[in-house]
Amino acid sequence: MKRLGRDAAELTALADHLTEHGLVLEMLAGPLPGMYDPSGPGRLLFAFFAAMAETERENIRESTLEGLETAARKGKYGGRPTVITDDMLQRKALGESVEQIQPDLIIPTGKRKGHNPSVASIYRALAEHQNTQAYPEAVETAHADFAALQQRDRSPV
Repeated sequence: MKRLGRDAAELTALADHLTEHGLVLEMLAGPLPGMYDPSGPGRLLFAFFAAMAETERENIRESTLEGLETAARKGKYGGRPTVITDDMLQRKALGESVEQIQPDLIIPTGKRKGHNPSVASIYRALAEHQNTQAYPEAVETAHADFAALQQRDRSPV
């Protein structure tokens, strides 16, 4: 049920929509296996478990955000390690192909540490770098919006 909808209201609306169209919702696993009966006690039990799933999902989200915040305070950020280097940009600007540059690049961290990035990764990194350079105000706005969202999530309701 946690993957079916974002909250209890969405789960209930989805189940009602399916029922209106003659479809039956069947839970294969979890605390409420079996057919979803949209009437009487079945509806009450479904609503209870939907609320529990919503609460569990919110707890997971909060824990994830706390973990990301803790990692950020320690200077650690998720995602792929950067493969863009000033040397690579200069070589690309001088007309070298990505295939010529690729053997000289080394991934600095992660499970592929010490290996060369793929050509596709280099092209992707170059495109991201180019977009960042072409639209700096959009990048700044996105960072500001993200910071505002994080601040909103941290503030008590």
